[in-house]
Amino acid sequence: MRRHPLSLYTLLTGALAVILAAALSLTVTAESARAATTTVRAESYAAQSGVVLEATADTGGGQNAAYLANGDWLRFDHVDLGPAGRLTLSARVASDGGTGSLELRTGSLTGPLLGVIQLAPTGGWQTWVTRSTDVTTHPTGAQTVFAVLRSASPDNFANLNWLSFTGAGGDTGAGWVPVDQAKWNAQLAQFRAMTPAPVPADNVRVPEFNATCTYSHSKPDDPIVFPGLAGASHMHSFFGNKGTDAFTTTQSLLGNTATSCTPAKDLSAYWIPTLYDRGAAVEPEGMIVYYGSRLPDTTATVPFPQGFRMISGDARSQVATPAGSPNQFWCAGAGGEIGRSADGNWPICAPTAKLTYQLVFPDCWDGKNLDSPDHKSHVAFTYDGKCSGAYPVAIPNVSFVFTYPTTGASGALSLASGMASSIHGDFFNAWDNDALGHRVKDCIIQRAKCNSAGTF
Repeated sequence: MRRHPLSLYTLLTGALAVILAAALSLTVTAESARAATTTVRAESYAAQSGVVLEATADTGGGQNAAYLANGDWLRFDHVDLGPAGRLTLSARVASDGGTGSLELRTGSLTGPLLGVIQLAPTGGWQTWVTRSTDVTTHPTGAQTVFAVLRSASPDNFANLNWLSFTGAGGDTGAGWVPVDQAKWNAQLAQFRAMTPAPVPADNVRVPEFNATCTYSHSKPDDPIVFPGLAGASHMHSFFGNKGTDAFTTTQSLLGNTATSCTPAKDLSAYWIPTLYDRGAAVEPEGMIVYYGSRLPDTTATVPFPQGFRMISGDARSQVATPAGSPNQFWCAGAGGEIGRSADGNWPICAPTAKLTYQLVFPDCWDGKNLDSPDHKSHVAFTYDGKCSGAYPVAIPNVSFVFTYPTTGASGALSLASGMASSIHGDFFNAWDNDALGHRVKDCIIQRAKCNSAGTF
């Protein structure tokens, strides 16, 4: 049965959705334009059949196309598919039941098939994931694109928030960066030949190890998003490799042995937007980078290749995050949260507690690229406890946990990227292969809790 279109969420956030929808009817951001990515919001259709719009709980707000069933379709005009070459088709989707597919066709409902994206339950009608597929040939330039839903069931089975079309870019950090297969195969062979260390009988059986880091430095640089462009970004607080700046590369990270993290063999770079209190920077007193696994079967997990990079979060998200919102800042310590800031977006902590955030990264990889044009399309979050399809490789589930020496009581907090909802983080891997491999083998695959030294 089809759900009633006027959900409580729609009623409560409809006004915000109207504002955001007008601003986001067709979005090609400055970053994505550099990266040859065209992103089309679902609500920007030129024509449709069977579609109802509702306010979305997805990052960035706006509206999603809801209650989609077999045969429903949306038409988008003037979609730039770019020049000839590989093209990644991605759809931001949510589903509470049913399986099917999303056909993308050009010209008409029965026109040439551009590609097919497989759809499956995500865990909820507002639990959003990105599904992707690659095509090697496609029409070029501006096209009329039809998104057609297919399912063996007559019931609605999917919601759609946006589509993106990403062409192959250069290997300078702004596009697809293919992994060196020879080096990757050698790293995998070394990893698979490792003998796991015996786990003590009293060990806590949690698949986890960590790097414990202190604040290193701040710069308005981002070597993943704006490589080689010093000062092009908002201010970031850096952890780990002390040489990180706009010109950072894999080679420069491996060549600079000064790090603010333990262990010393982790030369990776980690960064987040700087926090401000009434215009004064508040640097975290520390960050713990956890490497773990959310998979029921951890044995397929492999280390990151050197030079791997990814981003979690969205610097463009500027939406309210009142108490109870997902992915919000919280108070760690005795007393916890005792109030909210004047705008409701930040917790006020007890004097014995401190402002904290945990940022979680995707845990499945396409196995082909160290980076992608949007720095996210080469990775995905597992939605069913497995890594499969376009993202078959299980990688450690990275999360940043950072704590600030403030209770937030002044009520004038902001991020360099804007509102609290814009929190995001970058990871640029430069672990020593042997050190990382042993930790994955000993701690994650054996489901054993390890410390920063990689021991039990």
